[in-house]
Formats: sequence, structure tokens, C-alpha cells
Amino acid sequence: MAKFIGEYSVKIDDKGRMIFPSAFKSVFSPDEKMALVVKKDLFENCLEMYTYSQWEIESNEVKQRLNFFKKEHANFWREYMRDRAVVEPDEKLGRITIPKKILESIGAEKEMIFVGNDHKIEIWAKELYNKKQMESEDFIALAQSILG
Repeated sequence: MAKFIGEYSVKIDDKGRMIFPSAFKSVFSPDEKMALVVKKDLFENCLEMYTYSQWEIESNEVKQRLNFFKKEHANFWREYMRDRAVVEPDEKLGRITIPKKILESIGAEKEMIFVGNDHKIEIWAKELYNKKQMESEDFIALAQSILG
């Protein structure tokens, strides 16, 4: 299973493409297809990117909790699957194109931050990512609250 670590700043070109960080590409085995699923985060104004295999695991876990003969479950699943995209870095330069509608949902304009978050990658508009950083004291208090 791929583990993503690090933060990488990338620019969006005029055609909406960006370079997928080479450090993240190196996590894939040479014979593995680099298919990635991108979606809007449920709680934050960023995107989440999963390897296709990790996406299958995550979406199957959600799907197993649902009964599609219940309307609210079917409605939930429809919204859960809305605005998803499969992207693959091109072989030559490693560029990816995330659909414009998905990028606009997080206010992406010119510069993005790819953040390795273990089993997934978060993609943030640079300005927003910098604003979301917690103060050191707040992080310490949260760590103590959660981890005891």
C-alpha cells in the first residue's frame, strides 16, 4: 500500500495541468498503473487523492454500510460519488489534469500544495493551506486531548 509523505508546491498551467510530485510517483512500483481518484474532502476545503486500489477499499467500506433499498442510503451514495475523477500522470512529464469543476470547488487558481497524508494526498490552494496551519500550542493541546 502506498504511503505518501511530504509537502510539494505546484503551479497550474493555462490548460489546468499540474506536475504530479516525483516523490509521490516514486512510491508506486514500476509495473503499477498510476490511476488516482480525486474528490472534494467532506470536512475541509481541499481535495483528497487516493490510489485507485485505496479508493476501492475506502468506497467498499462505505458501501457495505448501506442498504440501497432505503432511499436515504441511495441518496447518500449518489452524493458520495458526485464530483469524483480518475486521473493519471502522463508518462512524459508526469502532468495531471484535474477537472476544472473540482478545482474550482476549493478555490484553486495558480498554485497548489500537494500534502502527503499517509494513505492519501491532500491538494490545497496554497493560500488556504497556509492559513489552516494550527498554532503549536493548539496542536499540543489537541494531541494531549486525543492521545492522552
